[in-house]
Amino acid sequence: MPLPLAQQSPDQLGGEASVLVRQRRDHGELDRLMRLYESTDLPLSAQQAVLRDIFQLTFSHAFAEETVLWPALRRLAADGEELTSRVEAEHQQINDLAMAIESTDPHDRRHDQLVTAAFALIREDIRDEEDVLLPRLQEALKHDTARLRRLGSAWETVRRTAPTRPHPAVSRRPPGNALAGVPLSVFDRVRDLCADLCAPLRSHGRWTAAALAAAALAACLAGAAARRRSRRRPSSAHR
Repeated sequence: MPLPLAQQSPDQLGGEASVLVRQRRDHGELDRLMRLYESTDLPLSAQQAVLRDIFQLTFSHAFAEETVLWPALRRLAADGEELTSRVEAEHQQINDLAMAIESTDPHDRRHDQLVTAAFALIREDIRDEEDVLLPRLQEALKHDTARLRRLGSAWETVRRTAPTRPHPAVSRRPPGNALAGVPLSVFDRVRDLCADLCAPLRSHGRWTAAALAAAALAACLAGAAARRRSRRRPSSAHR
């Protein structure tokens, strides 16, 4: 079996476009954000913003794995079912913990305990992927660097349009996760936008924040409608 990803160069992993390099890059960013959250000099508001960034990256990253990578590993490796089932269980536990964190006051000591447990699971998940699952995928495709790059492109496309918040009830496997992914992604990204825009206005009361949230949702829906009209409009070449 190949070495763990941390012990290999980008060239050994198939180049910068390879799914293995892209995965390792995301894992490095997650590690950086978790260490930033755990630093003692952050005010609570900044700490909570970092936590939101961690979960946005965690869930979009995991959704892309479950949609693109793990089905490929199950097809290519005899032990793929066993390997992916373990990581999917970790993803489910992280989802459950994130939901509990979202419903807990950041000033409550239980909030810190839940975050600590979630970070431990995220780190365990990263180790399992970089030391076992991804090297197993690399071994199955050791003569097909081009496919690693194609998987990387597909994974990146899904990650950029994936849900960004926990949804424990959604299936961890296609086609269930893929069918739920589009509406959940729109909903999550509107909530993310509202969280960013409404933060400075919370002191003005919930009605201001709610109005801004409604405006953000309307803008998203208008943009989607405009894109649909643009796709239906005949091109000038056919006029």
